[in-house]
Amino acid sequence: MAKTDSASPVIMVVDDSADNREVLRVILERGGYKVVEAADGQKAVEIAEQECPDLIFMDLSMPILDGYGAVPLIREVREMRSVPIIACTAHDTSDHRARAFAVGFNEYLTKPVNFIQLASLVSRFLMAA
Repeated sequence: MAKTDSASPVIMVVDDSADNREVLRVILERGGYKVVEAADGQKAVEIAEQECPDLIFMDLSMPILDGYGAVPLIREVREMRSVPIIACTAHDTSDHRARAFAVGFNEYLTKPVNFIQLASLVSRFLMAA
């Protein structure tokens, strides 16, 4: 489970919407980050084990395995226990937020994404590493 050979931090974007993944990928790549993508939580778990990304943005509602189910599985991987995982979702209720934090998300970002807030979160979590 070696980290990808790259000087740039690796950010994983997990969302069942190809359009949402593309928007985040383009913004993050412009910022100099390497981006890996997954369309569901199960694929995210597999990619996290292989790539060991430095930061993950994950949707909550996805087919096969949602974000609520994927985060605990990712946290079981020793190298991924402290990697920041940010919920990136259209669900903006206190119940969704509480459940996300309870399963291991570090932060919560609502859609449509505010790109200034996105940049701030990336800086905050990657500078802390």
